[in-house]
Amino acid sequence: MNKKLIVLLVLGMVSTATYAEDADVTTVHSHPEEKGVAPGTAPAAAEPASPHTFAYNVGLFSQYIFRGLTQTGEEAALQGGVDYSHASGLYAGAWASNISWLEDAAAYKNSSLELDLYGGYRNTIGDTGIGYDVGLLQYVYPGDKNPGVKSAETTEVYGSLSYKWVSAKLSVVASDGAWGFRNADGTWYADISANIPIADTGMTANLHVGRQDFSGSGNDVFNYTDWKIGATKSWSNGVNVGGYYTDTNAKKVVWTDSSGQFLGDKQFTVFIQKTF
Repeated sequence: MNKKLIVLLVLGMVSTATYAEDADVTTVHSHPEEKGVAPGTAPAAAEPASPHTFAYNVGLFSQYIFRGLTQTGEEAALQGGVDYSHASGLYAGAWASNISWLEDAAAYKNSSLELDLYGGYRNTIGDTGIGYDVGLLQYVYPGDKNPGVKSAETTEVYGSLSYKWVSAKLSVVASDGAWGFRNADGTWYADISANIPIADTGMTANLHVGRQDFSGSGNDVFNYTDWKIGATKSWSNGVNVGGYYTDTNAKKVVWTDSSGQFLGDKQFTVFIQKTF
């Protein structure tokens, strides 16, 4: 990764931060929180008159953690995305991050990018305050596979329910493979998250627990549970700073890659992010 680019990104984010706390942020990004967009954050711009809304995010993370597993071998990750939303509830977006896990596992000769493309529909159930979100997510991993390796590209359908600061989500694999696992259609991930505002401090406590279950003959040995606890500080100009601790009960014998890295080990990640 270009170190000068990272330094300029961090300095640009910090220099634009204000200390006016954003105590009433209600819009969230379409892309799943597990992919790096800070929960409860939104662009600071005024509500647009148009039914079309675009939002953007870019962030620097000390590493990329996905469902409790490091995707960058505990190295830094530069991430960013764009979201389109319509007043009807329809949305679409794209998100990207550098990765190393496919090369670390000797599955790909070269693969350093994850690109996620997604779209769906979200709304609320009458006046109950209960929100719902259904959609489709495609994980794309450009690169050259080694002979005999199953493509890591994966398609998921998902649905979620939310109320105030609590949400529950179920994602199910619709493709015939899941991140290189063969005959793994029906693989699922279920999670519950709570993003709790801390009074009028501009801070949010982030709690999460999830369960990854792989279908397919012999794949159940890879099943595991992950959990996360963290905090995010947000400012009214869209700057977010935070950190979180993650851990899993993944079996070390099957989740250690060719480089000797145990992907499911306990980790602490810090980040700085700008949404606009």
